[in-house]
Parts: sequence; structure tokens; C-alpha cells
Amino acid sequence: MENSSNLHDLDLDNKQGSNVSLPSGSAEDYINDPTLEQQWAMKAFQHAETYFNLLCAVDPKQLRLSRHDDKIYSHFRQLFPDFKIDTLDENEIKSNEAKQLWRPFCEEFRDLVEDYNYGTLIRTDSKGEYSSENTFLVVRIQFYAIEIARNREGYNDSIRHLYGSKKL
Repeated sequence: MENSSNLHDLDLDNKQGSNVSLPSGSAEDYINDPTLEQQWAMKAFQHAETYFNLLCAVDPKQLRLSRHDDKIYSHFRQLFPDFKIDTLDENEIKSNEAKQLWRPFCEEFRDLVEDYNYGTLIRTDSKGEYSSENTFLVVRIQFYAIEIARNREGYNDSIRHLYGSKKL
């Protein structure tokens, strides 16, 4: 199936070659340098590409995203029992009110989840692939919480059937 909407639409192609040195520290350690911003975007892009390819190849219910999936999922559903995960409303994650709810959740995993606060791309609609229209940025622990829930609750089941072994 030909689909022109994918991660490459995000215009994050690695123009510097595959030997780009990606930042390894926390975002707070860097100034707003355009080169560094490009490197962070590339890291987020590579993470999204790898994750989507896994969804295309593996039963999502069998997929483990971290050593702490059970704790992340139970804590997420305890604090956000009615959070709609099939189609995300970016405002429910990024509004000032939402940030006040999400911040304690995220900080709970500060010492447990490596790179818990790294910028990570997430799909708005769980049935769609990564594209500029279906993607926004969250921190890694929010990505884990939502995607672990999508995997366990069956919202990512259609990806393998829709996109098969397609590689982005």
C-alpha cells in the first residue's frame, strides 16, 4: 500500500550523514543552538521510526517498552483513569492545567526511567502512522504511559494489519 504520509514528511532527514553525533545529556545542559535542535529532532525521529517499525512487526500486547511497564501503566491508569488514548487531544497534555496533572506523574519516574524527560514524538491517532499531521512532541515518560496503554488496551493492534512490514 503506497502512503505518502510518513515520518519523512517531518523534514528531519539527516542531511549531515549517518555519523551525526547526537546529544547525550539533558536538554537543560544545552543552549538553543540550531544544530543541537536538529540533533534532538533527529534523535526523536529515529526513536519514532524504530517504534513504528516494531509496531508493524510485533504483536503490541507482547511489546515491552521499558523494565517498568507494569508500574508505568498502573500509575498512569490510577491517575488518569478516563484519559482517552485512541485519539489524543494535545491540549489534554500541554495546557497549563494538564501540565499541573502530568508533572507529578512524570517526576515519579525521574530516577527509574532513563531519559524520562527527553522530547519524544507521539502519534495523535493510534490508527495512523507518524506524519506531520499525526504527530506532536511529549516527554518520554508520557510517550511510555500512553503507548503502553495503547498496546495493552488494543489500540495499536491495527498497525501491523494496516502497514504490515512496511518500513518508514
